[in-house]
Amino acid sequence: QVQLVESGGGLVQAGGSLRLSCAASGLTFSTYGVAWFRQAPGKEHEFVAHTTRNGGSSYGADSVKGRFTISRDNAKNTVYLQMNSLKPEDTAVYYCAATRHGYGIYRRQDDYNYWGQGTQVTVSS
Repeated sequence: QVQLVESGGGLVQAGGSLRLSCAASGLTFSTYGVAWFRQAPGKEHEFVAHTTRNGGSSYGADSVKGRFTISRDNAKNTVYLQMNSLKPEDTAVYYCAATRHGYGIYRRQDDYNYWGQGTQVTVSS
């Protein structure tokens, strides 16, 4: 059974940092592309960042570029999202998702085969 478990969310003041983790099990993690999405209240899922099976990365909205960094440790079956200089508009539930497509950039929810339950990130002003 495939599981993706996010952790590291919480409440932080604007300007602060958080590091989210996504621990995977039940799949050959090193062959999967992994992404982070987020969903703010009343909004659609938004693509945040993606990493290929060998650690290549891409980012979604311009608002996160330069502040967020995605990385992975295949030995630990874990993907991370380092979030710095957080803003209130970053408040959302953050989800990790895995796709069988190990290479290439995939920004659509439909491209992903497995999803975690999400972790809440709240940034206060």
